[in-house]
Amino acid sequence: MSWSKLKQQLESFLCPALNGRVEYRAPGYRYLPDKSGICYITVDKKNVLNMSDKTNPIRWYQTELEIKNDPGIQIPVSNDEIEAVRKATKGPVPEDRLIVMARSRKSTEHAKELLAAQAALSKSNFIVDANKFLTTSIEKSLESDEILMNILALLDKRVGKQRILKMSDKMELKHPIVRYFYELRCGTL
Repeated sequence: MSWSKLKQQLESFLCPALNGRVEYRAPGYRYLPDKSGICYITVDKKNVLNMSDKTNPIRWYQTELEIKNDPGIQIPVSNDEIEAVRKATKGPVPEDRLIVMARSRKSTEHAKELLAAQAALSKSNFIVDANKFLTTSIEKSLESDEILMNILALLDKRVGKQRILKMSDKMELKHPIVRYFYELRCGTL
């Protein structure tokens, strides 16, 4: 599918409040094959997401330690996860220490997932990912671990107000760029 038709299809799925505010751009350079994966998503004529550039206004993480020490990322811990740590320690450990250990384990897993998603995003081919979004159900796109799939799904008009509001807990564990687009969409409700 040509880029113009793909862009037209993607923009036809934009929620009405974001029509004209959000634009998808994926220029291809004929003589530079390594430039074919560049993608821009602009909001109000400002480049918010440039997939190949780490100097975005959205924070890109370099290490796992940055993610673990970022106060903006809140990692909720369930009782089952605390129990798993209790069983692994095999001894008397204070309850508050168990919570810290469980949160540390979970934040390590979360950091690895974010870094993997970020690495895949920076080298991905937008056209392939956009075609994948168009052929995947909206539920799978929202639940996906891929950043671009989440963004496209959040901007989609098929995702209603109720579903957007119910997703607030899940958004805490998503990449900052996904949270940015979630907040943008919440601002249109």
